[in-house]
Amino acid sequence: MSAFRPDRRGEKPLVIETVRIVDPARGLDEIGTIVVVEGKIAAAGAAVLGQGRPEGAEVVDGSGLLALPGLVDARVFIGEPGGEHRETIRSASRAAAAGGVTSILTMPDTDPVIDHVALAQFVMRTARETADINVFPAAALTKGLLGKEMTEIGLLCEAGVPAFTEGRRTIAHSGLLRRVMTYARDFDALVMHETQDGDLAGSGVVNEGLLASWLGLPGIPVEAEIIALERDLRLAALTGCRYHAAKLSVETSAEVLRAAKSRGLAVSAGVSINHLSLNENDIGEYRTFFRLSPPLRSENDRAAMVAALRDGTIDIIVSSHDPHDADGKRHPFAEAEDGAIGLETLLPAALRLHHSGEVPLMRLVEAMTSAPARLLKIDRGTLRPGAEADLVLLDLDAPFVYGKAEIRSKSKNTAFENARFQGRILRTVVSGRTVFRADGAGEDR
Repeated sequence: MSAFRPDRRGEKPLVIETVRIVDPARGLDEIGTIVVVEGKIAAAGAAVLGQGRPEGAEVVDGSGLLALPGLVDARVFIGEPGGEHRETIRSASRAAAAGGVTSILTMPDTDPVIDHVALAQFVMRTARETADINVFPAAALTKGLLGKEMTEIGLLCEAGVPAFTEGRRTIAHSGLLRRVMTYARDFDALVMHETQDGDLAGSGVVNEGLLASWLGLPGIPVEAEIIALERDLRLAALTGCRYHAAKLSVETSAEVLRAAKSRGLAVSAGVSINHLSLNENDIGEYRTFFRLSPPLRSENDRAAMVAALRDGTIDIIVSSHDPHDADGKRHPFAEAEDGAIGLETLLPAALRLHHSGEVPLMRLVEAMTSAPARLLKIDRGTLRPGAEADLVLLDLDAPFVYGKAEIRSKSKNTAFENARFQGRILRTVVSGRTVFRADGAGEDR
C-alpha cells in the first residue's frame, strides 16, 4: 500500500526513481526517489525507496541521471516593460526553464524603472499570467535609477520585493548610499550593488592591460571595481545593512571581501558565469558578444574567481542575463551595448567547473540554488519535503553543442554560441508542473 496520498488537485503525481539527488540545503548527495504530490515535494532521498507510489503517478526511471533543486538566478535583465523587443517576461521564463532555472530575480532597469509599488506589482501580475517559472522583481534603490532620491523601500518590502539594486549602475554619492543603506537596514532589506567607479571606468570597454593596448581599445582598470567595493563595505559596516556585491571579477576584490567577512560583516557577493568561464582573450577579433560589464578580466582573475567561489568567499553564481538585439550589438566594439544572455547556459557552463575538478558539485549547486534563495529569503532552492516541487533532471555526462537555433531568448547575444557542454537538461519542473522537456513532449503551455 502506498505511503503517499493521491494528488487532490487533479494534477498527476510525479515519481523519479533511483536518481542521484543533490540537495545542498540538506547536505544530501545520494541515490534515491523523489515523490511530487500536489505541487510539493512529498519525499526525496534514499529512505523513500520501497515506500510505494501515489495512485496514478507518472513514474520516471532516473537511473544514471541527476536531480537538483531548480536553480535560482539572482541577476536577470528583462526588457518588459518598455523593451519587449529584446525580451519579455514570458520569453525569459521559457529560456530559463530550458536552462533548469525555476526562479529569477529581475532587475529594475526597465522603462519605466521599477521604482514604486505599482510597477513591482505589474511585474508580479504579468509573471503570474505569462511566466512558466517564479519571477521575483527587484526594485530600484533610487527613483528613476538617477542616484538622487531613494525609493520607498519600506512600502516595496511590504509589497513583496525581496531585494533592491541600481541594476547596471553604481551610486556615486556616498552620503546618499549611506542613507539608503541605513533605511534598508531598518526593514532588513537586501542592498545589491554594482561595484564600478564610473569616473575610473570612464569610457573603457575592456580590461585595462596589454590586450587592450593591442586591440586599441580604452581599458577599465581593476581599481574601478576594488575602490567601489571597499567603499561599499565600509558603508555596510557603518550602517549594519545586509549588503551584496552584485558581480565581482578581480582577484583583489575577493581578498577584500574575504577580509570583510572575517570581521563578521553581513556581506555577500555574486559572480557571473561569464567571469568564471571566460577571460579577456575570448574577445578575439572584436567579438561584441564578449563586451560585458565588468569587462572580461585576465586568466589570473578568472582563476581567482573560481577559487573564491570554491572556498565560499563568493556566495552565488548568476547568469547576468542581459538581452540585446542586433541593433545593440552590431557595432564597432567600443560602441556596442554591454551584456550577454545566459539563462540557458548558466547550468551547463557551471558544470564545466565540476567536470574539470575545479569546484565540487555540491558547492557548485549550492551557489545556484540554496545560497541565492537564502540570500533573497525566498522558499525555493531545495528538495526538502514540503517545499515547492521546483527541480531539474539532467544527464550529467551527456555532451551537446549550444547552437544558435536552440536559443529560446528573443535576443541571441550569447557568449557561448557553438560552445561544447557536458550536462544536458532533460526536464524542468515548477511547483509540480513540467515546464520544459528536452524532447518537447508533455510541457505545460
